[in-house]
Amino acid sequence: QVRLVESGGGSVQAGGSLKLSCTASESSAGNYCMGWFRQAPGKERERVATIDDDDTTRYPDSVRGRVTISRGNAKNTLYLQMNSLRPEDTAMYYCAASSSTRNFCALPAARYKYWGQGTQVTVAS
Repeated sequence: QVRLVESGGGSVQAGGSLKLSCTASESSAGNYCMGWFRQAPGKERERVATIDDDDTTRYPDSVRGRVTISRGNAKNTLYLQMNSLRPEDTAMYYCAASSSTRNFCALPAARYKYWGQGTQVTVAS
């Protein structure tokens, strides 16, 4: 069982930046897909960024160019740098890890087995 703990959320003005962090309890998490998802009230959980075991990154059009996912030197640490934040980026952000898939990690949320408790990001207009 892999435990994921996120940190770094908060409230910012539109145009601001935040960096989220996620630490996995097992270093082996870094050998599989990891990603960031978000969920706003009344909406489905959506993918924000994913990273393959070889550090290939993938982003949906809604955030491409504004966010960067990366791993720390210890592969059990995951980051999400978010710039040029918009009010529509307001959501609970979750770190996720797969237990079986290593690449082509732009998968639906249901394909990720392990989840953190989430960290709130609020962007004021």
